[in-house]
Amino acid sequence: MTTPITYELIKTCKQTGARLGRVHTPHGSFDTPTFMPVGTLATVKTMSPEELKEIGSSIILSNTYHLWLRPGQEIIKQAGGLHRFMNWDRAILTDSGGFQVFSLSDRRKITEEGVQFRHHLSGEKLFLSPEKAMEIQNILGSDIMMAFDECPPYPASHDYMKASVERTSRWAERCLEAHSRKMEQGLFGIIQGGEYEDLRKQSAADLTSLDFPGYAIGGLSVGEPKDVMNRVLEFTTPLMPTDKPRYLMGVGSPDSLIDGAIRGIDMFDCVLPTRIARNGTCMTSHGRLVVRNAKFANDFGPIDDNCDCHVCRTYSRAYIRHLIKCNETFGFRLTTYHNLYFLLELMKQVRNAISNDRLGDFKEAFFEQYGLNKPNAKNF
Repeated sequence: MTTPITYELIKTCKQTGARLGRVHTPHGSFDTPTFMPVGTLATVKTMSPEELKEIGSSIILSNTYHLWLRPGQEIIKQAGGLHRFMNWDRAILTDSGGFQVFSLSDRRKITEEGVQFRHHLSGEKLFLSPEKAMEIQNILGSDIMMAFDECPPYPASHDYMKASVERTSRWAERCLEAHSRKMEQGLFGIIQGGEYEDLRKQSAADLTSLDFPGYAIGGLSVGEPKDVMNRVLEFTTPLMPTDKPRYLMGVGSPDSLIDGAIRGIDMFDCVLPTRIARNGTCMTSHGRLVVRNAKFANDFGPIDDNCDCHVCRTYSRAYIRHLIKCNETFGFRLTTYHNLYFLLELMKQVRNAISNDRLGDFKEAFFEQYGLNKPNAKNF
């Protein structure tokens, strides 16, 4: 099937099997493995599109559910689509709203037709179906759309998960049928199944038979231990086509990005780096640093002495702490800029390690420096 989204496999790491590749979209190409900053409401919080380009971002993620509610798809349609609306001329991926269905579990009802739930702000009754999710994303005009699925909680019983997987597969067929811009936008299927290997196999078989141009692994990073996530990746990624992108949804801690790449993942996204930045927490080459802590009040060094980002070259820990303690937006901008730069730079290093067949060595050195090999190591 002709598709606007194609994947080019450049090299496989001899040491780990990780993939170095490139994804081609209507709004440019990006190298993989890659991290996608999350711009939920048509903006990556506190960051301008120009700054995102400056730190090397070639694709960002926006949220179908939230844009549907605010400002609404009709306004974005009048603007000429999401790219023009937010002045971003590189690739955009939109999720389907399925994760919001999961997160609104206290106010939603799932049926075969779709999901009934209440507006998280106004309480208004709403209904989201595979067809509606496709309609909204077609209007948004994202390069990569996601099929509408259910993201079950962890843990969930095998019986519940089996019914959920089968419904997600039926919804995937309906998404393909409703997708009206197949030559302009690529639609990815989402493999579900929780921690159950047989259900992941069932879901992967169902979805790969539909020949999507790319596939995501959903239902992880929802509270399960990291060893469970890694085990699921180990038996799920081999079920995915080698000639199409593989996307792990909702994962953004540095260790999980490396572990995911080693297990064959190409694309990642997460709100983690921007969310923790607004609490004054920074990702550094030595691990987590909470810059708002009192001990940094007269520390005039950079957030990370191994980082070459604009923030670390220009501003001190003491200044950034002062801004955040005073609730100044500029402080949140600086920590956000640094955290996103850190993860994008990390993925560059991962790609370089794959190119040189040394990702396993890179992981060992990074985990040692990051303090992840120590007992009770602090992570994100």
